[in-house]
Amino acid sequence: MWLTIILFILGFIFLLKGADMLIDGSSSIARKYGISTFVIGLTIVAFGTSMPELIVSTLASIRGSSDIALGNIIGSNITNTLLILGIAAIIYPLVVKKATIHKEIPFSLLAIAAVGILVNDFLIDGNGLDGLTRVDGLILILFFFIFAFYTFGISKAKENIFEKIQGEIRKEPKVYNNFVAFSMIIVGLAGLAIGGKWLVDGAVKIASIFGMSEALIGLTIIAIGTSLPELAAAAVAAHRKRADIAVGAVIGSNIFNLLWVLGLSSTINPISYNRILNMDMFILFGITLMLLFLIYIGKKNILGRWEGIILVFSYVLYMAFLIFRG
Repeated sequence: MWLTIILFILGFIFLLKGADMLIDGSSSIARKYGISTFVIGLTIVAFGTSMPELIVSTLASIRGSSDIALGNIIGSNITNTLLILGIAAIIYPLVVKKATIHKEIPFSLLAIAAVGILVNDFLIDGNGLDGLTRVDGLILILFFFIFAFYTFGISKAKENIFEKIQGEIRKEPKVYNNFVAFSMIIVGLAGLAIGGKWLVDGAVKIASIFGMSEALIGLTIIAIGTSLPELAAAAVAAHRKRADIAVGAVIGSNIFNLLWVLGLSSTINPISYNRILNMDMFILFGITLMLLFLIYIGKKNILGRWEGIILVFSYVLYMAFLIFRG
């Protein structure tokens, strides 16, 4: 059992460091050949920071552990919205831009609704084979391209959320020679593959040893672990008093996870769906609406420290609910 737990922890480390090296190596090559910071942010950084969720969900789906695959995404988004935004708001009050309130958060709600409808096939045709097929995955990817088009449309103002993460958290990417950069990409990809496998294998074994459901493991431990890059980005941005980056990074990550990660994962291998996760989908939709409400109460367009405390406390209640449900 101890070996399983050790490999599970090492899986997290390999996964996060692998994503880090992949981003650094890819960004170095992009900068060396004159690719713009915006393109780096929209593609390499965005893809790299979501690689932990993508690897875990894809491997879990291939292994037949769909509860981990979907639980990871739903749990990560709940963690992002409640825990990460809450901590960021406690560190420094977050001023939320009108574009985030009127466009990005509603788009996030649309993404949640789209996934909720696509996974519940019984709502449409009455059969019991719920899940995301390859066609469903392609639909989600198409929705993602719409979001990417919107993101590209606001690039003139240099407000792309992924570019902001690149600029604030990483500053200018360091340029390495080609051998070092390509080696970092290869090692990063290997770290992602090995770490993802150990993480999923460990989660399945731990769930069976302690009698926990795979959905619970995916919604809690794995969700928190794969959200660490977003936590780092939001916390540093809030500490530097760049609140727009903290909020934009979280909302953008949620959209990216639902549309791109789930879309690509289910296109690679269809994902079956456990209806017990419907409650968590409703909770995700509800807390996103709650986020809008908290932005409007008190000082308009500001998530203050009290709102941050409410978000973190809500996350504690959600964790208690998960443990009680088992």
